[in-house]
Amino acid sequence: MTEAIEAVKPYRILSLDGGGAKGFYTLGVLEEIEGLIGCPLHEKFDLVFGTSTGAIIAAMIALGMPVKEIHAHYLKYVPEVMRLKTPSQKSAKLAELAKEIFKEAKFDSVKTAVGIVTTRWVIERPMIFKGSVEQAHGRKGTFLPGFGVTIGDAVQASCSAVPFFSPKTVTTGKGDEVELIDGGYCANNPTLYAIADATRALNLAHKDLRVVSVGVGVYPSPKPRFFSAMYWAKYFQSLQLLQKTLEINTQSMDQLRVILFKDVPTVRISDTFEQPEMTTDLFEHDLKKLNILRQRGRESFAKNEPLLKEYLL
Repeated sequence: MTEAIEAVKPYRILSLDGGGAKGFYTLGVLEEIEGLIGCPLHEKFDLVFGTSTGAIIAAMIALGMPVKEIHAHYLKYVPEVMRLKTPSQKSAKLAELAKEIFKEAKFDSVKTAVGIVTTRWVIERPMIFKGSVEQAHGRKGTFLPGFGVTIGDAVQASCSAVPFFSPKTVTTGKGDEVELIDGGYCANNPTLYAIADATRALNLAHKDLRVVSVGVGVYPSPKPRFFSAMYWAKYFQSLQLLQKTLEINTQSMDQLRVILFKDVPTVRISDTFEQPEMTTDLFEHDLKKLNILRQRGRESFAKNEPLLKEYLL
């Protein structure tokens, strides 16, 4: 008599791109995914990675918040930050709101494995905040969840897109001061890092993974109304350079994923919109436009629903 072979439960990964206010698109996708699975996302996904706006969403998911609550926070807070003009104003407001949402929560309070991607400014390398020693690729004997940093500080660091935000200095549990900037400079699409945790740190087989990678969509860039003014000319040039840098990073990381992990079952959700009315950027604060992005996210889900059912149900 042969013994029945128990099926291996898929290890499910959710990866969320950076993109500022365009995270409303991500929320549209996630709202539909949550409706599909019938439970909060942290109960279905074993690992949630996020960069920048994706880090904000990932952190709230990992703390157990439903998408409806996350969306309410975005409606209230994102326009407040994005309409401010100077880096110091933006960073001060972001710090205030991070404190208000995450309070003093640390990475030992997350309900599922998480990765928050930031960039170390001085040595030009990634620094990823994680909740579990099982995700560590070394130095496990001295591991501290999130390096002992609060979730709010880590999230703010992941969103500190220089030159539009100021760098964020955090103090680790070991007493080290580290200057950090936006994680998008090293991995605006953090899917590769998440797969590396699953396959290298956790030693999971490629066939046992199910990856859902959600972007923020690609849109036409707005044109400045007063391009002759020197200040606005420089501002928009810097903004376009930042957006182009992040988009190149996003696409290159996804191309590498396809090459290196072609056999890892993955659905990538991030559509391109070319209609003039879809013009937007990282710092969009018009709630009507942001609601349209959310609607587009829900429509992108619909195109991928059959595969998502296969991966998640």
